[in-house]
Amino acid sequence: MKTVFGISEARSIVKQWKKEGDTVGFVPTMGFLHEGHGSLIKKARENDKVVVSIFVNPLQFGENEDFGRYPRDFEKDCLFCETYGADLVFHPDVSEMYMPDFCTFVDMTGLTQNLCGASRPGHFRGVCTVVAKLFNIINPDRAYFGEKDAQQLAVIRQMVQDLSMDIEIVACPIVREPDGLAKSSRNSYLNDEERKAALVLSRALKYAENMVKEGTKNSAEVISAIKRIIESEPLAHIDYVKAVDGLTMKDLEIIGPQTLIAAAVYIGKTRLIDNFTVK
Repeated sequence: MKTVFGISEARSIVKQWKKEGDTVGFVPTMGFLHEGHGSLIKKARENDKVVVSIFVNPLQFGENEDFGRYPRDFEKDCLFCETYGADLVFHPDVSEMYMPDFCTFVDMTGLTQNLCGASRPGHFRGVCTVVAKLFNIINPDRAYFGEKDAQQLAVIRQMVQDLSMDIEIVACPIVREPDGLAKSSRNSYLNDEERKAALVLSRALKYAENMVKEGTKNSAEVISAIKRIIESEPLAHIDYVKAVDGLTMKDLEIIGPQTLIAAAVYIGKTRLIDNFTVK
């Protein structure tokens, strides 16, 4: 496995692979990798070569968010990538990705105005900008994203379609801890008490999923049940609980196939997200 820090070097390596006829799978990450990322890398092994980027993107963090304290462990991440079968790790510095005169952004309307987009203004402009740059640098055949970030997945798919990018976006299932908590780099922020309290999120969504399976179609009923369970936990503070169309991110009154039930909750100061999609 190779590790590179410069755009030109990463681009050169991938160009050579493609010249030799290899297909390239790409897993963009912000590092501090866990088994959720590992599942993306394993899935990406369906290609001849796999690239993982590790870059904590300042553009997608708000003014009072956790860019400065976002967990980082590059050496551990490299060992992780090698274990899961990556061929190349691309780890640029902020100054490499954003020159001092940088002034071009990729923005989107519609899909980004609800859920996390409403709670985190400018977040998806930062996501789209960095992913578009990474796609231009790596030029992969396929790129892999987790379904835990369901809105991000929908946004990236829309961007690829709108900008005529020749890249297949592959969705991978949420990976959970044995007790149900969705894997997240931010889980490392939780102390023991908060870690236990965080289970209220997956527990509430599981209850709601069973409601839907048993025939509940009214989204207000499902949302109310989720909120009631989460609010029973003193350490939990709800950001949002929504039932939306999984493609458009628009609110739905009636639950049907491809409805996304999504929630964002603060446990102490840590913001966690989770969701399920009605099949």
